[in-house]
Order: sequence, then C-alpha cells, then structure tokens
Amino acid sequence: MNDARPQRVRAYLTLAAVAGLILATDQWSKVLVRTQLAVGETWSPAEWLAPYVRVIHWNNTGAAFGLLPSAGLIFTVVAILVSGAIIYYFPRVPERQAAVRVALALQLGGAIGNLIDRLVLGTVTDFISVGSFPVFNIADSSISVGVALLLASMWIEDRRQRRQAAPEGGPAQSTEP
Repeated sequence: MNDARPQRVRAYLTLAAVAGLILATDQWSKVLVRTQLAVGETWSPAEWLAPYVRVIHWNNTGAAFGLLPSAGLIFTVVAILVSGAIIYYFPRVPERQAAVRVALALQLGGAIGNLIDRLVLGTVTDFISVGSFPVFNIADSSISVGVALLLASMWIEDRRQRRQAAPEGGPAQSTEP
C-alpha cells in the first residue's frame, strides 16, 4: 500500500515556504511604508526617477490596483475562499506540474498578505507606483504573476495534450464546434 502522507507533507511544506516568503516580504514592506511615510506621501531614490517609479503610501479599500473601492468585504470573503481552495487543492497537483504549484503558492501568499491588511487595518496598504499605472503592492504583484503563470501553464499543458492526441503526421483535430 502506497502511503501518500509524505508526499502531502512535502507539498504543504513547499506551499508554506513559497507563500510564506511572499507573505513575509509583503508584510515587511508594508510595515516599512506605513512607518516611514504618511498616507499620500511619496518617496523616490532619485528625483529623475520620480515620474517613472516611486513609493507612495496609499490605502486601498478595493481589489488590486484600486478596482472596486467599495467592495472590501467581498474581497475579504473571496480571499478566504480562494486561500482555502488553494490549500485543499495544492497537494493534488502532480509534482511534475511545478509551474502550477508555484502559481498557486504565489496566489496564496498574495491573498493572505492582503487579507491580513483588510482584517487588521480595514484597508490594504499599496505603495508601488510605476508611471500612471494604479498603485499596488507585493501581494498584488504576486497574485497577478501567479494568475499569469497558471494560465500560461494551463495553455502549454493543453497544447501538449493536443499534440499527443493528434494522429501521426497531421495537425491536432479541434474538439470545438
């Protein structure tokens, strides 16, 4: 009989390590911003960089990048549900799908990072400002990169499966109507 517990423990340790690194970096950076800058205050290491990249202390009640500012409670519930789903699903992802595992861990670390802000402060601390793009934080970046990586790996896996299912010497047949 094959005992899956060591694999499950190893999976959860991997998840905790990656998500924990994201969470620690996110929370540390937010504390640094909250203690060094007043809300709305901007800092840039060089004056010539200020129009392009700067740090600004911003409070966000909505989703990533300031979307839907009055839906904080909805995003709190969504973060809890998504985190639970990732924790449940993660050990079921095959080890060979490393990109999917990394994507889920990035999303979990980011979701928990912003969730902590919502529960403790009532708002999410954003501080990274690039050009005219909305202000964001490390958690937002982690979630965005995780989603992009998950979509890319799903697309690549789908193409791989279609190639394997294709008859020798011919293109894969589309299953779409």
